[in-house]
Amino acid sequence: MKGLEASEYRIARLRERLAEDDIAELGVQIDMRGGYVHLNGTVSSASCRTQILRIAEAELAGLPMRADLVIASGTAPERPEELE
Repeated sequence: MKGLEASEYRIARLRERLAEDDIAELGVQIDMRGGYVHLNGTVSSASCRTQILRIAEAELAGLPMRADLVIASGTAPERPEELE
């Protein structure tokens, strides 16, 4: 396999692993941008984010990676929303 094909295969494998039952994370988008594998999305908790990054590092070892994974807030807002 050539470099780009191998990278695409590894990204597809990462998507499969994140969709498996243990983590079942379908909200993370994974693509190649500017020579980096980019993970983007919102996850349910800090431990979920840590687990996703651990799996990504294992699957993408040797590929440059950037992660923009935001943790969803489960707390109520401090004040009411103001509508104009």
